[in-house]
Amino acid sequence: MAGKAKVMERSGNDVTELYLKGARKTLEIAKEMKATYVVLKVFSPSCGSQKINNGKFIGEQINGAGVTTALLKTNGISVISELELEKLKDEI
Repeated sequence: MAGKAKVMERSGNDVTELYLKGARKTLEIAKEMKATYVVLKVFSPSCGSQKINNGKFIGEQINGAGVTTALLKTNGISVISELELEKLKDEI
């Protein structure tokens, strides 16, 4: 959310603003619901909570957070992937 990253389609189209719009809407809904945790899809450029696809479209991941995850975390909402649901069970 520092404005450094871009989300690009394979065709080269910059879709960063679309992802930011979706992230803002997700934050709005999470705040309305008073969510403290959100479960999002692993490796997604929007939702990845620990790793995201590297942007080369070859199935490799790098450490990092997706656009929505970054915005939610900046606003104090914890984000985990669907692979981490077991951890959440112990905390609620």
